Amino acid sequence: MLLTGFPLLFCLILLSALFALLLLAIAQLVQFKAPSQLKEATYESGMTPYGDARVRFDVKFYLYALMFILFDIETVFLFPWAVTFDQMGVFAFVEMLVFLGILTVGLVYAWRKGALSWQ
Repeated sequence: MLLTGFPLLFCLILLSALFALLLLAIAQLVQFKAPSQLKEATYESGMTPYGDARVRFDVKFYLYALMFILFDIETVFLFPWAVTFDQMGVFAFVEMLVFLGILTVGLVYAWRKGALSWQ
C-alpha cells in the first residue's frame, strides 16, 4: 500500500524532524570538549575586547535598512513582470505604472524628510 496525500507529507515531516534530532544528538556525543578561558572569550579580529558589546545605534541606520528592504522588494516584484511583459496586456502595464508611481512617491517623501542623507 502506497502513501499519498497528507499521510505521506506527515511521514516526510516526521522523518526530517527525526533526522535533524539524530544529527544534533550525534554532534553532542562526538564533540571535543575542552573549555578554556581563551575559547570562551569574545573574538574581535584577534584584538582584546573592550567596552560593552551592546552599542546603541542611531535610528537612521534602521531607516536605511527599511529603505533598502523596500526597494529590494520592488525589484523582486518587478522582475517577474518584466519577464512576462509580452504575454500580458495593457492592464498589467498600467498596474505596474501605478506600483512604480507609489514607490516613487515614497522615495521622494523619504528624500525630502532627509532619510537618505548620511549625516
